[in-house]
Amino acid sequence: MRWLVTGAAGMLGRDTVGELARRGAEVTGLDRAALDLTRPDAVEAALAAHRPDLVVNCAAYTAVDAAETDEATALRVNGDGPRHLARACAATGARLVHVSTDYVFPGDARAPYPEDHPTGPRTAYGRTKLAGERAVLTELPGASAVVRTAWLYGVHGRSFVRAMIGLEAERRTVDVVDDQYGQPTWSADVAARIADLGPLVGHGASGVFHATSRGVTTWYDLAREVFTRLGADPGRVRPVASAAFPRPAPRPAYSALGHGRWRGAGLPPTRPWRTALHEALPLIREESARETP
Repeated sequence: MRWLVTGAAGMLGRDTVGELARRGAEVTGLDRAALDLTRPDAVEAALAAHRPDLVVNCAAYTAVDAAETDEATALRVNGDGPRHLARACAATGARLVHVSTDYVFPGDARAPYPEDHPTGPRTAYGRTKLAGERAVLTELPGASAVVRTAWLYGVHGRSFVRAMIGLEAERRTVDVVDDQYGQPTWSADVAARIADLGPLVGHGASGVFHATSRGVTTWYDLAREVFTRLGADPGRVRPVASAAFPRPAPRPAYSALGHGRWRGAGLPPTRPWRTALHEALPLIREESARETP
C-alpha cells in the first residue's frame, strides 16, 4: 500500500512518516513547499504523480490566535485544502485520513466529548477545522476518517512540554494555568494510531475517531509532572487562572475527548498520558539539547 503524508515537516507529519517507514510501508512525505493544499491543481498533480492508496493530511494552519484576525487564510488551508484533497482522492480512488482538533467543540463539557457529540467551535481556528472535517466526510463518504487530537507534544517542534523543559532550567518559578482540562498526547502515539487505522479506512472503518491519551489533567499538573520527571521540585510550578494569560482566541476550559470508536474498529484504547510522557520526555530532552547552540 502506498501512503502519502501532507504536512510532513510538522510535528505529527514527521512522526507519521517515520512510523510508517519503520513498519516498512512505502511512504512519501510532502511539506508545504512541496504541496500547497490551497491550490486544487497542485493537489491533483501530486496525487497523479504519487498514486497513493492512502493519504494522511497533517497539513494545517495552526496559529490559533492569528486566525482570529485572519480567518480567511485559515479557512483556505483548514477548510478548502481538505476539500481539494478529498476530491482528488475520490477521483483517483485513494482513501483519506484527515487530522483535526478538539477546538471543534465549545470546550465547556464536564466529561470527555464522544465522537458523535454536537460540535460548536468558539474560535476562528475551530470553525475552519470543522469546515475541513465536513468537507472530507461529505466529499469522500465511506472512504475517509477524521482523527481529532489535542494537547500535542513531540520530539520535534514547539510544544508545552518542551517549553517547560526550557523554563525549568531558566526560571526559579513558573506560572501555569490550572483551570483548563485536557489530555496531553505524544505525537508519536497519534502517528502509530493513524498507521493502525489507515488500512481499515474504507474497509469497515470511517467517520470520526479521537486520538488522545487516556486520562484528564490540567496544564498546571502537566507542568508539575514534567518538573518531577526532570528531578526538579514541582513546587516551583505555581497555579494561576486563565485570566492571567489573556489570548485573542479563548482556550477551551475542558477539551478531553472520548475514545469509544476505537474498540469498534478492533483497536485497543490509547495509553494513559503519564505513561506516554515518561517514555517521551528523555527523547525530547535529548533533542532539545542537540538543537541548543
